[in-house]
Amino acid sequence: IAGERRLRASKLAGIEQVPVVIRVGDDNMAKLELAIIENLQREDLNPVDRAKAFQQLVDEFGLKHIDIGKKVGKSREYVSNTLRILNLTQEMLEALSQGEIVEGHTRPLLMLIDRPEEQNTLFHEIMAKRLNVRTAEQIARRIALEKTRKADLTPELMQFERELSDELGTRVRIEKGQSGGKVLIEFFTYEDLTHIRGVIAKKAMEARSEEHTSE
Repeated sequence: IAGERRLRASKLAGIEQVPVVIRVGDDNMAKLELAIIENLQREDLNPVDRAKAFQQLVDEFGLKHIDIGKKVGKSREYVSNTLRILNLTQEMLEALSQGEIVEGHTRPLLMLIDRPEEQNTLFHEIMAKRLNVRTAEQIARRIALEKTRKADLTPELMQFERELSDELGTRVRIEKGQSGGKVLIEFFTYEDLTHIRGVIAKKAMEARSEEHTSE
């Protein structure tokens, strides 16, 4: 039930006798609970498997988050936050299991749990641009505040914002002031900036070409 890794390590070390505890009378459910908790002590356990194990302890044994925390030596908040990971999409969970994103990336993704489109967009940005956790959190916070900001924008400005974002391949924000406003274009790497400059230069050349043709 418990101690498999310690037993294997003892054999590798050439130890012929090891101390053990033989328990009798435990029912199968008690053994299963003990086996799950033992498995949770593994250092190589990925965050998704850990969350699923916590969920199994909740569903099958009726344990509260604080009880699970005491059994595995973690805080109630740690258990609750780990369980929240399971609210992510299957694609995100697979990426986390395979190490394509790290556990820290789940925080900004979960900030957008009630905005699935923006959450999915941020996830693919993290994957494609290899965003670090801090940058992903900054983006998630800005997106979370977008609803308030967009209340000040007209439908025409919102459409223009979307068109610019699609054209440049990055986030574009229009902030309206009392007189005029400003356009903010985001980039994360030098390559992004080079791409944006290239798109703008190409559009400028096309505009000049059209002017010459009309003349």
